[in-house]
Amino acid sequence: MPTRSTPWPAGTPCWIDLASTDLPAARTFYAEVFGWHLPEGVAAFGGYASADIDGARVAGLGPTVREGQPSAWLTYVATDDLEASLATARSAGATVHAGPDQVGPLGSLAVLADPTGAVFGLWQAGQHPGVERYNEHGSLVWNEAAVTDPAAAREFYTALFGWSWDQVEGMDDYQTFRLGDRWLGGLGAVEDSPVPGWGVCFAVTDTDAVVAAVTERGGSVLLPAQDSAYGRYAVVADPQGAAFSLMQTSGEAG
Repeated sequence: MPTRSTPWPAGTPCWIDLASTDLPAARTFYAEVFGWHLPEGVAAFGGYASADIDGARVAGLGPTVREGQPSAWLTYVATDDLEASLATARSAGATVHAGPDQVGPLGSLAVLADPTGAVFGLWQAGQHPGVERYNEHGSLVWNEAAVTDPAAAREFYTALFGWSWDQVEGMDDYQTFRLGDRWLGGLGAVEDSPVPGWGVCFAVTDTDAVVAAVTERGGSVLLPAQDSAYGRYAVVADPQGAAFSLMQTSGEAG
């Protein structure tokens, strides 16, 4: 059971959350699809709460906050110094949309867009380390971005996080990124992906079964289940339109 109770290393995708146009419906959907436990959220935060599996955090769910804002998942990357990371991001061409904001003793965050317009978050952990369970059914296994200018995005993220890049054979614009020898995610061209911007991918034990569970509950299929070199893969969306990916894994840590 891959779990973590301490903050993730700086530069690592460390947390994901959903902003939903129908939070009660989203809570029911994800609880049924992934088996998440979803406690009642705090009213002061619009009902935002962390979903967990056996008490270990896997994701956050909350309401959208702006009129016309679509339902969507957001990826956060760990930082040890939020203010310094924001300064570096601005100098590298980012636009800051929100923050820095302190979330009580849990940590602090900001939301920004890279120079291509892809939106992501920064998280400096306090009592909340980020994802506590990962790489197994119903939990985060991969983060990737689909952008309009992969070269510009790679330059930006290298400046901000120090990521190194590796070309994926047979995929002209897609490269994985890593810190040292730890592979963290991937980045490619928006025209090659059904989900623009930063997307989230959940590990599942049976991709076809989860796709069926999604559609039975009003979700949609953006990319049908298919085999890949890394596992059986699909892209789906919840009933409010928030897209996410599924990857069939062994359930063991990668």
